[in-house]
Amino acid sequence: MALSVPYSLSPSKVASFKGCALAFRFSVIDRVPEPPSPAAAKGTLVHRALELLHCRPPDERNVDAGLADLARASDEVLGGEEYGALELEDPDAFAASAEDLLRRYFLIEDPTKVAAIGLELKMEAQLGSLRLRGVIDRLELDEDGELVVTDYKTGKAPPARHERGRLDGVQFYAYLCESVLGRRPARVQLLYLADPLAIVATPSDQSVRGLEGRVGAIWQAVVRSCEREDFRPNPGPLCDWCSFKAWCPAYGGNPAEARGALFSAA
Repeated sequence: MALSVPYSLSPSKVASFKGCALAFRFSVIDRVPEPPSPAAAKGTLVHRALELLHCRPPDERNVDAGLADLARASDEVLGGEEYGALELEDPDAFAASAEDLLRRYFLIEDPTKVAAIGLELKMEAQLGSLRLRGVIDRLELDEDGELVVTDYKTGKAPPARHERGRLDGVQFYAYLCESVLGRRPARVQLLYLADPLAIVATPSDQSVRGLEGRVGAIWQAVVRSCEREDFRPNPGPLCDWCSFKAWCPAYGGNPAEARGALFSAA
């Protein structure tokens, strides 16, 4: 029997399918719960702190305010439903690492000059039979009144040869902006806080068509995989961090046993 086809895709799910179709199935099709991780918690924490920072008046956006916002975000995130049960091996090291990322943000840009018009902005648009959805970290206006899409990254920047793949996510958001707001952003940027580094690109007719083609091809591959119940693993260096490794046939696991994890969590 064919598997149910998902009705929507986000940039992270597109990347998930490209990285490993089987992990995509576990997460999106079977909805097997993934345990909270320190890396995900730290990313959520820093994103929330930067959201709070940009809610302040421009002249209040300094390092001390950012650290205060990080403390507030820590109470919200680590005390919330998603990460409340997360046990950190070294809470002090975790807090220091999050603070370091927050401080490095100020080395990339001057937040007092940012004119944000949307923070953690949810958008959806139709591409053929597929519903595209995403959350834009920050949408702003530049000095010329043009739209800019900004995405924060708490991991390391990729090698130069992989930049285009990383930019696909923000190009995805640029497409959503153009579809929903009727305006194409003048630029899209990834702010890698750990480096710290900004990777900037200018959306064009060619890049938009390319994104439509790539996402459309991935969507057709997802549909075919659902029809054939054929989601294959893609073993690689990242497997050691995969929540689904225990059920992966590439490592001697049985995908059918993942259903037990789903039912036990229900």
